[in-house]
Amino acid sequence: MRKVATVALMCAIVACEKHEFEPPSREARVAQADSLYTPALFDSITWSSDSLRVAEGNNVFGARCRRCHGYLGAGGSVEIYGDTVEVPSLIEPDWPLAGDPDAIRRRIFTGHPAGMPTWGIARLTPREIDAVAFYVDRVLRPEATGQPGQR
Repeated sequence: MRKVATVALMCAIVACEKHEFEPPSREARVAQADSLYTPALFDSITWSSDSLRVAEGNNVFGARCRRCHGYLGAGGSVEIYGDTVEVPSLIEPDWPLAGDPDAIRRRIFTGHPAGMPTWGIARLTPREIDAVAFYVDRVLRPEATGQPGQR
């Protein structure tokens, strides 16, 4: 019994010595978010009107996206934590996610290894992600999608 207690004490001491936390890399966080993503997260979301969806999307965009993508989604060079990152434009006619709501929600949820946060892991709810994806595609990009703008 004494030997077991001694071994347990030694293990506890070793475990408490110089343990440094290594956060997961950005690539690992994006991969984790991608493994958790499913379009079914958005299946039960309903909106009483597109106006409410746009308003919520505008609120989320203003609070979470404008810092990097700019007020109108044009992107460009942005300094983030001392690094300069080239943020893509969301309004270019050839933006690859344009007109694909699931692809936009997935990108918002999973982020990107080049710098976009993994918003779907403990930061934005599926409802907020749905709203901001709608806002980006229908309000910021009306010319690219051929839909009437609400600017």
